[in-house]
Amino acid sequence: MGDIPEGDAAKGAKVFKQRCAQCHTTEEGGKHKTGPNLFGLIGRKTGQMPKFAYTAANKNKGITWGPDTLFEYLENPKKYIPGTKMVFAGLKKKQERADLIAYLKEATGK
Repeated sequence: MGDIPEGDAAKGAKVFKQRCAQCHTTEEGGKHKTGPNLFGLIGRKTGQMPKFAYTAANKNKGITWGPDTLFEYLENPKKYIPGTKMVFAGLKKKQERADLIAYLKEATGK
């Protein structure tokens, strides 16, 4: 985690609204959209949110979501999990990824 910048959750909320909210929700008990609800994301293994139809690639990745794994994943989801159905191209800017992760830590209950 040494090269992950300090994130700003308020800026991350804006990134989430602009880039993620059309496919994901964050609140506890929130509905799945095209992508799964993200509540409880930090500390959960890939492909484990109940009642969401994940790809085998996502289920079988076998990593636990945390700041380090999210930082790498959010740069290029299809490279990190080949076969994922997530169509998002990724966030190339390190600071945007760090801000989004700071927001997700707060918004998803961890």
